[in-house]
Amino acid sequence: MDISGVFDYLIGFAIMAMIYAIFTLGLNVHWGFTGLFNIGIAGFFALGAYTAALLTSPPPDPTQFEDFIFGGNLAQLGLFDLGIDLWFFVGVAAAAVVCGIVALVIGTITLRLSDDYLSIATLGIAESVRFFFLNEKWAANGSKGLYRIPKFMGDLVAPESYDYFYVVVVLIVLAILFVAVQRAARSPWGRVLRAIREDEVTTAASGKNVFHFKLQSFVFGAMIMGIGGALFAHHVRFLSPLTFDPLLATFVIWAMLMVGGSGNNLGAILGAFVVWGIWAGTQFLPGIFSDPSFRLLMIGVLIVAIMLLRPGGLLGEWRRIVERRPASATGREPAGPD
Repeated sequence: MDISGVFDYLIGFAIMAMIYAIFTLGLNVHWGFTGLFNIGIAGFFALGAYTAALLTSPPPDPTQFEDFIFGGNLAQLGLFDLGIDLWFFVGVAAAAVVCGIVALVIGTITLRLSDDYLSIATLGIAESVRFFFLNEKWAANGSKGLYRIPKFMGDLVAPESYDYFYVVVVLIVLAILFVAVQRAARSPWGRVLRAIREDEVTTAASGKNVFHFKLQSFVFGAMIMGIGGALFAHHVRFLSPLTFDPLLATFVIWAMLMVGGSGNNLGAILGAFVVWGIWAGTQFLPGIFSDPSFRLLMIGVLIVAIMLLRPGGLLGEWRRIVERRPASATGREPAGPD
């Protein structure tokens, strides 16, 4: 057995699992904390990936573009000639901003209505984004896709060692986003989101602007998904509209959150590794067992098993339960309702 080959495969697996974990964190902000039913994850996935790729890659067909900015190659800009690929950071930041702006527009229109409208709108936007990049060749080379997406600091890192470098980059981004989401969830802002998820009417009656909090949550989660899309683009280095099929760009991410535990950030990350492990691991099985349909069957069986055995997921949301002490323990009767 080639140990180095196995290790290289595990590094590649970890990169993809952590990228999907970023998407799952964004979905956890939407659904796990706020109860927003977003089934258009593929749209934010595609917007983030294409935004980063278009900002950092040379045009696949220069004849379709005005070749006047940096000689037509936007990927070569460095910061003080230190070998730091400034455009990688610009691309990641722009991916988050673009997804946030789109989420702001969608949320402003739909979040005042029932949850059904949000789910329909996100699904429609996701398909619209995919078909736009498929049909408008001037934007991103149509069905041929974008290629030659540069590696981050590819000039400084040897090709055979690049995945080892990039797994650290993705791990750092995932850690930063995890801390940010965790702190947000434990803040007063996060407690309002959970209150909205449980009962919007009561939350509104307590003086909170439910619409504004839902909109903030929707934009925040979408920006996280945009960052995941940017990291995906620089890892795979090729994008086409078929990449963002709802199966791999929406369904699988929902499955990850359900398996790991909605409302739990660690659970969201664990679910990403478990489900991606099934998806990637079954390709080594013989015959029909390596077919994508069998992978979907395995994920479906896992979801059903989780719903039956652990409805809250492998790491369900931790809920603090406060019980009133009996009168004999406190020396007085517990206070009744006002």
